Amino acid sequence: MAEEHKKGLNAELIGDDLERCCRGGDACGPCQGNQCTIGFAKQCIQEYKKAPKKEVPGGADNIPTMDFKVFDETELETAIAHILKECKDCKEDHTEDCIINVIRNCYEVGLLGDIHPYEGSSLQYLMYLKTHFAEKAGRIADIYTSL
Repeated sequence: MAEEHKKGLNAELIGDDLERCCRGGDACGPCQGNQCTIGFAKQCIQEYKKAPKKEVPGGADNIPTMDFKVFDETELETAIAHILKECKDCKEDHTEDCIINVIRNCYEVGLLGDIHPYEGSSLQYLMYLKTHFAEKAGRIADIYTSL
């Protein structure tokens, strides 16, 4: 049986971030649901709200990495900072299908174009981003430290 997050997850905050990231019908046309990175993440958080479980079965494998929509960078950077604050820094206990990891991966596809490695530590991840995406990493880190 899937376990709940030890400290819980602020599903309302994450849901609000996802709504702000979503381009909506006017800009995007009919919702593509799980074929859209944000739509997929929204479905994950809706399921979490119904039954809070730590993992999304098959979540990492089902992220629509070929979704090439252009999203608002500021909203995605803020959302990544928020999801990093939700991370439990589980390090060696990190799993790819953790709901926090899956949602962060969805944001990455929208902001950075692909999924990037995560080793269960927000600080290590921010250092990785700084090496590969210095400007965006700086903005994410600024938001992260202000929370």
